[in-house]
Amino acid sequence: MYAFDFEKPGSIADAVAALKDEDAQALGGGQTLIPTLKQRLAMPSKLVSLTGISEMQGVCRGDDGAVCVGGATPHAVVAAEAGDYPALAALAAGIGDPAVRNRGTIGGSLANNDPAACYPAAALASAATIVTDHREIAADDYFQGMFTTALDEGEIVTEVRFPVPEKAAYMKFEQPASRFALVGVFVAKFADGVRVAVTGASEEGVFRWTEAEQALSGDFSAAALDGLSVPADGMIGDLHGSGAYRAHLVVVMTKRAVEAAA
Repeated sequence: MYAFDFEKPGSIADAVAALKDEDAQALGGGQTLIPTLKQRLAMPSKLVSLTGISEMQGVCRGDDGAVCVGGATPHAVVAAEAGDYPALAALAAGIGDPAVRNRGTIGGSLANNDPAACYPAAALASAATIVTDHREIAADDYFQGMFTTALDEGEIVTEVRFPVPEKAAYMKFEQPASRFALVGVFVAKFADGVRVAVTGASEEGVFRWTEAEQALSGDFSAAALDGLSVPADGMIGDLHGSGAYRAHLVVVMTKRAVEAAA
């Protein structure tokens, strides 16, 4: 690990100011960044911890009915306090192990946009709004590929707003050692249609399965997915499973999510 300065601001304004320093980097729960530093794959001059900013923590219900989660809120808190959105709470409860859930944050997960992370599927399927220190970004515009988002340099995820659907569920076929999603599918049924987001499968990161959305918007049942398939091209292939295997799992986990939501 290379040497670096450490700063723990108490407000969003102070964090933004600290991140203006050259090579400064924001630190959420550190579940990805700290191992990266230990392997000397990154060398920021300063780490700016966001965990001391009270205005970025906690879960509440917005005036519009959305469930609002502060960017520095640990997964364990989301699991315990997001009861107004049961599918989101259940997703958070299934991330990693207790140590990860008590340190990792929703903002850190979304900023990193790991292709096998769970929260991106929840945000995309829920049509969430990612709020930063100076703008709001629709989930459909936020995710731009593997480990790539619409965030600018030094921009902080301060809050995530989740519209609450009529029905929703998340089903994950997990890699047992890491509990990351080999394939995870979040299904959300709204009054104007169904959204289906898939994580863990594609080389491009989280994506919406629009063909399934169209079928489920007409008939919200697992049977509506019969005959549908996802191309294996562009799917992740590794020692845990081939692209064809992941493509098959997308259909299986989507059906399970629909059954759970219904």
